[in-house]
Amino acid sequence: MKQALCIFTFILISSLSYCQTNNKEMKNFDASFAHTVYFWLENPDSKEDRVSFEQSLQKFLDASKYAKTNFIGVPPKASRDVVDGSFTYSLIVTFESAEAQENYQKEEAHLKFIEESSKLWTKVIVYDSKGVN
Repeated sequence: MKQALCIFTFILISSLSYCQTNNKEMKNFDASFAHTVYFWLENPDSKEDRVSFEQSLQKFLDASKYAKTNFIGVPPKASRDVVDGSFTYSLIVTFESAEAQENYQKEEAHLKFIEESSKLWTKVIVYDSKGVN
């Protein structure tokens, strides 16, 4: 029993240490400027279209010189009436300033993403926000 408790404690401490190390390596969300994009794919049930879209989007984000942090998401099953789960993908990107976001719009990686993927979607909605502090 004592040995099992020691092993459990060791695993727990190791796990916590690993999580803390990885969290230090993560970029912090920058509340200066957030760019939120919702995409509706023309064929949302097409695995091929989804893979193509995700690969193109990730390639673009990896190459962006201006995006500080990013999050790619899909809608969860709606749990409340106020939740809009009609989109296929969401993207949240943060920037250090509105100027950085403007530069991001014109950068080659962003334009290439639009060229590669715009044929896959039927609708895009963008919400930009500046932090209140």
